[in-house]
Amino acid sequence: MKDNFSARSSNYAKYRPTYPDAFFEYLKTLQTNFDNCWDCGTGNGQVALKLASQVKNVYATDISQSQLDNAQKRDNIFYSLQAAEKTNFPNNFFDLIIVAQAVHWFNFNQFYAEVTRTAKNNSLLAIIGYGLLIINQPVDAIINNFYKNIIGSYWDKERKYIDENYLTIPFPFHEIKTPAFKNQYTWTLEQLIGYIGTWSAVQHYIKHKNQNPIDLIYTDLKQAWGQHQTHIVNFPLLLKVGRVQKNN
Repeated sequence: MKDNFSARSSNYAKYRPTYPDAFFEYLKTLQTNFDNCWDCGTGNGQVALKLASQVKNVYATDISQSQLDNAQKRDNIFYSLQAAEKTNFPNNFFDLIIVAQAVHWFNFNQFYAEVTRTAKNNSLLAIIGYGLLIINQPVDAIINNFYKNIIGSYWDKERKYIDENYLTIPFPFHEIKTPAFKNQYTWTLEQLIGYIGTWSAVQHYIKHKNQNPIDLIYTDLKQAWGQHQTHIVNFPLLLKVGRVQKNN
């Protein structure tokens, strides 16, 4: 698993979107018992924090100690520095395994083997993420051009799975048809800029060119933003949910 996010983990915690309550309520309709849950690739613990109020124990792992240091703590969240593909968790332990905006960085075969080993029979695996944000036509046009043309060549190859809405990732489990969800926020221009600044391609661009590419669009973005202090920002939710069915 690549670590593209340690360097700016505090900004990641500040600006990255979380996930809607409706999604977590939906999970409870699929299964009633959630004693032990694994939030894999937890980052700054956004999902772990949501789960902590609904389940008995949350085991949250990441390969970035910096991200874990910025995670919010709860008595029933147990953070640890571990790779997705090899953990110290026991066999047949988890009722729910969830991966948020991270599975595209994993070695799929090795991670899914670890899912199968650590999950209880008929437990849930939920893979979630979010696509490119949607605000309004003038702002979206600038962001789309920035995303594809200005920093497009600086995205890691794994980003294609996000662009393909997670439809093309391997998923060797019994998949459950899910409803559509979205995240919606009211953001200032500063919050939008902060969020874009957490993109891995922006950080790669800065490293290679010693220049922040956001500077190239800031004036146009500010003009397109207009006189309104805030705008509604929508993030379409990417989602795959399946049951881990075992023969043992």
